[in-house]
Amino acid sequence: MLQKRFAPAAIALLALSSVAGQVVGYTNLAARPWITALTIMSLDLIGAVCSWKAASRPGMSRRAWRLIAAGRLGSFVTFGLFLAVSVTGSQALSGAMMLTRTAMYACFTLGALSGGIGGLRGRVRAALIAEICTVLAAGFMVVWYVALEPVLADTQPSLLWLGTIGWPLGDLLMFAAVASIVLRGAVARFALPMTVFTLGMGVYAIADLYLTRTAATGAQDGNMVSAWIIIFASLVLDAAPILALSSTGSLADRPRAKAPAWATHLPMSAMVCGGLLMLAVTLAERQFLPWGGLVLGLIMMTCAVAARQMMALRTSRELLITDALTGLANRAGLDDALDRAFKRGENPAVLLIDLDGFKLVNDAYGHAAGDTFLVHVAHQLRGGVRGKNTIARIGGDEFAVMLTEIADDEQAAAVCKRLLANMAANPIDLDDDAIPVRASIGAARFEPGVDDKTLLRRADVAMYQSKRAGSHGFTIYQPGMVDRRAADAALADDLDQALERGELHVVYQPIVDVGTGRVLAAEALLRWEHGTRGPIGPDAFIPIAERSGAIIPIGLWVLEQALAQFAILGEDRYISVNLSPRQLREPTIVHDVLAVLNRSGVPADRLVLEITESALVADGNCIAALHELRGHGIRIAVDDFGTGYSSLQYLTRLPCDVLKIDRSFVAELDGTPEGAAVTTAIVYLATVLNLRLIAEGIETREQAAEVEALGCRAGQGYLFAKPLPPAALAEYVATAVAA
Repeated sequence: MLQKRFAPAAIALLALSSVAGQVVGYTNLAARPWITALTIMSLDLIGAVCSWKAASRPGMSRRAWRLIAAGRLGSFVTFGLFLAVSVTGSQALSGAMMLTRTAMYACFTLGALSGGIGGLRGRVRAALIAEICTVLAAGFMVVWYVALEPVLADTQPSLLWLGTIGWPLGDLLMFAAVASIVLRGAVARFALPMTVFTLGMGVYAIADLYLTRTAATGAQDGNMVSAWIIIFASLVLDAAPILALSSTGSLADRPRAKAPAWATHLPMSAMVCGGLLMLAVTLAERQFLPWGGLVLGLIMMTCAVAARQMMALRTSRELLITDALTGLANRAGLDDALDRAFKRGENPAVLLIDLDGFKLVNDAYGHAAGDTFLVHVAHQLRGGVRGKNTIARIGGDEFAVMLTEIADDEQAAAVCKRLLANMAANPIDLDDDAIPVRASIGAARFEPGVDDKTLLRRADVAMYQSKRAGSHGFTIYQPGMVDRRAADAALADDLDQALERGELHVVYQPIVDVGTGRVLAAEALLRWEHGTRGPIGPDAFIPIAERSGAIIPIGLWVLEQALAQFAILGEDRYISVNLSPRQLREPTIVHDVLAVLNRSGVPADRLVLEITESALVADGNCIAALHELRGHGIRIAVDDFGTGYSSLQYLTRLPCDVLKIDRSFVAELDGTPEGAAVTTAIVYLATVLNLRLIAEGIETREQAAEVEALGCRAGQGYLFAKPLPPAALAEYVATAVAA
């Protein structure tokens, strides 16, 4: 097999020897036909061998290259018979030459068509055939005037017509094959080897038509020109299999084959060219009367139809690549933008943006409001992306941004931060509620050897990592980063069996008076001790349980375990249990909670159910369930307050008793007004709404003192105690009471 570095040298050697032969032929007119024929035969033989070998290359079209090899052999035999006829004048050999030449046309055409129409079915195939026929008709007009009409006008019917008329028609078939390759986009699909072959076949057909024309008119200088063109075309045809043999890697069809943009205008252009040819011939042949007006009218109609069709094609293309709701590009538009960026060497980067909590917004406010939300997000993305970059909506709540000329991760991170800040700073008003926009972003940059599909897959992996890490953040793809979805799916399967295997257990973190250390309550927290993987953190498996629905039976089991340990706390304290948004959407949630509560014998006012802020924008049934639970004496706490989708209006309508200040705000407490700003606002809000307060994540005495000074008396955190098993909790409570 030829090595890649030898391909240019092999092609250059063939070109040099061909030119040398023609120079010798130019100085010796008697030897010129022999030198030309032998040169073309040598090129044909080399092309046949290389094409046959190219058929065995991985990823190449075996049928196409073998037909091409057969066509080159047909050309070799044809010129051999031409030399024999020149010596003997045999009519039989002349007939055989015409037949082998016809076979050459057939093999070339079938080889090209196997890549152009092969694999198409139904309307797509019929549409392509119609476009090919349009181009074919325009080509026939050219062939008729250039080659057929002179022969029919100046010669009598004879066996020679098989060549002088049949060969131009064979060239026309080759043009049709070239058109099928271009219109279907096979040039883009087959890469360099088939592109080179298509070019060579088109040039060969043009040279052959010119040779037929000069033979019919008796112009000897034309024979010299056409010989040079045929030799050049043969060289190009030889270059195609040589490039195929020297290429490394797979040469299989590219998966997203499409015709280049200019190819869609080829049929219309053929119609216009056909009309212009008619006008030129009418003027050249001095037939303006009566045909001039008719031809002009036909040209005007053709041009008008072609212009209208091109505008329709442009409109259809815009509809195909544009998202109807947001006006952004869609997935097809993003693919087109990536194709252009890769071809131009713009080194694109891709950001995949998935909206956090969009389903909850859509369920709470309706689909029309959800559409408004998406349009709002699209507007924010436009404001955050500069230049000629492409923004696309590629799914229900998933967007993508293609950036060009991103040199490093820092630049990509800067864009991600700008987009997140822009969305966070511009909430959307829905039914008088200000709903913040939160998203998870995954980014991937171009690297040598990376194609568009790999780039999108990497961005998708990074985006999933971002979602796993928490709301409203971004992750830049790094080498070695793996897609966690398969692992999460396996973890979900294990989680379904975790209860039966006894791998789940409940621990309890005391809630205390931050001033005295007196135990006020305890929060039940779920832990998983996997049989083979060991401890798995709640941040890893709780989101999976939410998505899979496993949280529903597990949540009720946690409630049952927590109420069973209530006696450890004593009658004057309460137990706090988390209730997930997924549980709240269950129609039987109220019945299930009350059933567990009744079995335990714990008074309803000793139970606090904690909900996250995302539950504040759940549907009306969820809020109704909370009202019903509170109506039975159960208290409701809002966990991680200040980090989610809450609004003041929802907070005033929600049956809420307790606000829990998120640990991120507690961590900012540093003795300054700036550090205490958010916590101060939450304390004031709770005072106005007559709600109890609990500060989460207290880890230092300074934080405890500042929380107390701000007006929050209750808190929990590692300063007081880590989550404890039941026995350790009992000991902690006893020690705190004794103190």
